[in-house]
Amino acid sequence: MSDFGSEDLDNEQSQLGEYDGERNEAGERHGSGRAALPNGDIYEGHYQGGKRHGAGIYRFRNGAKYVGNYFQDMKHGEGSFYFPDGSKYEGSWAEDLRNGHGIYTYPNGDTYHGQWHKHLRHGQGTYHYQCTGSKYKGSWENGRMESEGEHIHSNHRYKGNFVKNNPSGPGKYVFELGCELHGEFIQEEQDRAEGDWAETTQRTHVKWIPKYISGPS
Repeated sequence: MSDFGSEDLDNEQSQLGEYDGERNEAGERHGSGRAALPNGDIYEGHYQGGKRHGAGIYRFRNGAKYVGNYFQDMKHGEGSFYFPDGSKYEGSWAEDLRNGHGIYTYPNGDTYHGQWHKHLRHGQGTYHYQCTGSKYKGSWENGRMESEGEHIHSNHRYKGNFVKNNPSGPGKYVFELGCELHGEFIQEEQDRAEGDWAETTQRTHVKWIPKYISGPS
């Protein structure tokens, strides 16, 4: 999925595929050009010193496509990546990874709008569930809901802390009428046997304990 290789002109066609474009005095790809790689991928855009650098379009043979900026052969800066399954990412990149602020649209129509770090949802962001219209808005850590956040539904929302994608600890349900149900979520690890050899695995069970109601009666 890249055109790394020797810049030796005698071996260029076998190592890097076909190239049509500008070069510098050293014979390296430099400026605008088009490369058809041996694996079927195609790159059209800018080069610097033999590496993809600047704006470009990279088309993968499997149907994926990247449109955006490169730095020293790596996706870096602003760019959009389109996947064969219809999903896409539009936002910031750093050293070939989703990093910074971006919007990811998933194959089922779900979207995430927020911060990323090394390809994972990390920081503040909002995940919208297409099938229900609900959304989670809050903190993320290494791809999972963590720390303070809220689940927002059509007629109520839950505010509290989250651990490993699940609500945990004190929190409250806030309803349209203005009343609030306060309570606490407790996470319990449950052992469960799976498979032909009855391998034991752990699964998190979340239990809500209501405590009191505040607001309009």
